Amino acid sequence: MILPIGELLVLPDDMSAKQWVAMAGLDPRQHQSGSSVNKKPRLSKAGNHYLRIALYLPALSATSHDPNVRAYYHHLIAVRGLKALQALCAVMRKLRLAIHAMLKTRSPFDSSRFYTPIETAS
Repeated sequence: MILPIGELLVLPDDMSAKQWVAMAGLDPRQHQSGSSVNKKPRLSKAGNHYLRIALYLPALSATSHDPNVRAYYHHLIAVRGLKALQALCAVMRKLRLAIHAMLKTRSPFDSSRFYTPIETAS
């Protein structure tokens, strides 16, 4: 996965995972105004757009080639009813969280920890 390392190196070490996600603009934002305006949550896009751009193709590739990421992507579409692009943005967000965890623990990416589908008894 190719990320702009320079963009990651300027971030403080004490940032939480949620702050990392917000820094890339991948955090959901509610839009409400009074009691009549209740729009659907959208990505804030308030953060660094270079990080968002750099996560798009790795997320797209992972949904095609990694079985655990693909299962998570299809789970979002089938169970949660998200559109394909919304599910891809959710995968991007989760990849960003995984990158944060990898850098904090200095461990390699483990896709089995990304998402493990739960088998239901029929």
